[in-house]
Amino acid sequence: MERLTKSLRLLSYSAGKLLSPAPWSPLGAKVLSRKEYSSEAPEPLELSFDLYTGENPETRPPLVTYHGLFGSKQNWRGISRALVRKVPRKVYAIDSRNHGESPHSEVHTSRAMSEDVRLFLEQHSHPNAACMGHSMGGRSMMYFARKYPELVERLIVVDISPISVPRSTGEMTAIFDAMVSLDLSPTLPMSEGRKLARNTLLQATEDETVDFIMLNLRKDPNSGVFSWACNAPVLRNFLTRFDNYQKTLEELPPYTGPTTFICGTRSPYMRREQWPQIVEMFPNSEIHWLEAGHLVHFEQPQEFITLVTEFLNRTD
Repeated sequence: MERLTKSLRLLSYSAGKLLSPAPWSPLGAKVLSRKEYSSEAPEPLELSFDLYTGENPETRPPLVTYHGLFGSKQNWRGISRALVRKVPRKVYAIDSRNHGESPHSEVHTSRAMSEDVRLFLEQHSHPNAACMGHSMGGRSMMYFARKYPELVERLIVVDISPISVPRSTGEMTAIFDAMVSLDLSPTLPMSEGRKLARNTLLQATEDETVDFIMLNLRKDPNSGVFSWACNAPVLRNFLTRFDNYQKTLEELPPYTGPTTFICGTRSPYMRREQWPQIVEMFPNSEIHWLEAGHLVHFEQPQEFITLVTEFLNRTD
């Protein structure tokens, strides 16, 4: 254990110099003015991230990861620690805008999140990177690869299609409505607040999604105020943009770099019949199926790590 501890160095950074709201915003609160809401190309944000390094010489471009909706950089902790033992790369796990410890903004689009990644690579002096994203993060990285192909050495997309998503806007709106309308007294202990929040969310969606969303619930140690780490009101406002994603992506040329899709056989987020269309968008791509649902990297971590390691260590 001591040797393992010495071989892995985890450095945590909380960025946010361009915008500096508290990482916790009150339930239902908006952080910035409405001016930015209609902007198609907002200023990129400095994002919070964790950096993982191992004993291997870092001879290849770093790997930059993006989580999914309601997620955070913590989702990639175990995977990142395993990867730096197997690949000659740094691994950056990033909190996307409006999630985790990153700044909140009134704009939440794949284009905006793509610009955040561009700024991140520029600030850390990386001419390019391998990019990996799950779900919402996968869509952002697909956009980034097609917008800035010179910055993407290779691309890993985890259980998401560029064609369509299975959840209806109506169902997602119900989830966000439940989050935004939640009103918890600061006098409640965290355990009781969690119970009430969970029961409210269960009226909008199923257990698995609720448990994932509940990772966002926070309670300020000083004021006792409950909050969501993710910016629920703004995410709700941009739900319709999720449906327009394919049209937005088609405005960009195909990404011809090495690409792999890793998807769950029990997940509805990637449909096999869409693969011919996807290959037109990503002509140098392959797809792998693991026996899992949408959270492929949680349900089949060893198989997932094996696939990602093999792909990252290729010399093509």
